[in-house]
Amino acid sequence: MHSEKVIENTNPQYEALRLAKLTQYEILNTTAEHAFDKIAQLAAGIFNAPGAGICFEGAESVFQKSTIGNPPVKPQLPLYDIFKVITETNATLVTAPLHSPEGYLLGVIYVSTPETLQPNETQINMLKLLAEMVMEKMELRMSTRNAFRAYDDRLHVLIHDLKNPMTTISLQSELMGRIPAIDEKAVLIAGKINAQSKKMVDSLNEILSPAKKAAIAYKPEKVKIDLKTVIETAKQNFDRQLKIKNQSISILIDEPLVLFGDTNKLSVIFSQLLDNAIKFSPIGTEITISHQLNPTELTIAIKDQGVGLTKEDLEKIFIKFASLSAKPTHQESANGLGLITASAFADMHKGKIWAESEGKNLGTTFYLQLPLR
Repeated sequence: MHSEKVIENTNPQYEALRLAKLTQYEILNTTAEHAFDKIAQLAAGIFNAPGAGICFEGAESVFQKSTIGNPPVKPQLPLYDIFKVITETNATLVTAPLHSPEGYLLGVIYVSTPETLQPNETQINMLKLLAEMVMEKMELRMSTRNAFRAYDDRLHVLIHDLKNPMTTISLQSELMGRIPAIDEKAVLIAGKINAQSKKMVDSLNEILSPAKKAAIAYKPEKVKIDLKTVIETAKQNFDRQLKIKNQSISILIDEPLVLFGDTNKLSVIFSQLLDNAIKFSPIGTEITISHQLNPTELTIAIKDQGVGLTKEDLEKIFIKFASLSAKPTHQESANGLGLITASAFADMHKGKIWAESEGKNLGTTFYLQLPLR
């Protein structure tokens, strides 16, 4: 269900970044989802209201992701960036904003009642907590999807790489069986090798088939790029988060870092590593990005002054849903799937990611090593 947009955002750059975040959540131009209904039901119950809902603001309209009961009044644009109680004739609308981790206003959770309502402090705090739950759900869903896609992409690349030598074995065994000088036993063995290798190639093609039908670009689209530019662009996407925590990122790179890589996948890697450094560093700290370059490979180091990692943490940091002792410093949500995605994309570039830390409260350095070609 959509309600028409009435007021445009006056900041084009903010609006572009806000819509980009909604695109990452895969929420634009979508219909209602039952996955949000329980949270909306809780909101209605807290206020004993006949109606409640959750909605997100797109470029031209508001998308209702959940509508419970029959709300006598629904949010209209502009959506409020703060907790708001709106009293109209014979109706009250209470809204709490839905902010992304970067601080963008994406939508609201609301309750609606035909009566005049003055929420108490407990009700206000509960609605704000439900708003946080909505965004945590969105972040987890996005991270999970990205991690599974990254693993699928990596699997497809490995299968594609495996298929090439199997095809060669099939052809060579077929040619071997046609050589006049070899005996019947060798011909029989060559025939079996040919049959089994063809069967293997067919099985690999079946696995790759869904990706081909969906026109999915699972292989890295490697082009000549300057990795320093990719890093600088990734940094800009965190300006709001850095401002909130009074943090800074220093890029200690004074030369172009030219290599062949997939710009989009490398951007994801640096976004995940920077997001991790920001979340696990205290207010007022600095994050530094440096590099080491040799004739065949490049290593990027992202060093923070954060909570650090224990030896046990380092052993399982790239394991899905592993429980770590390190916690975000500003109550941010963290599920570890971002690092899983980054690691998978690094593998697809024939590179690797690892972390080093001297221990608790001594900061962490993440390293990304990539071949130049």
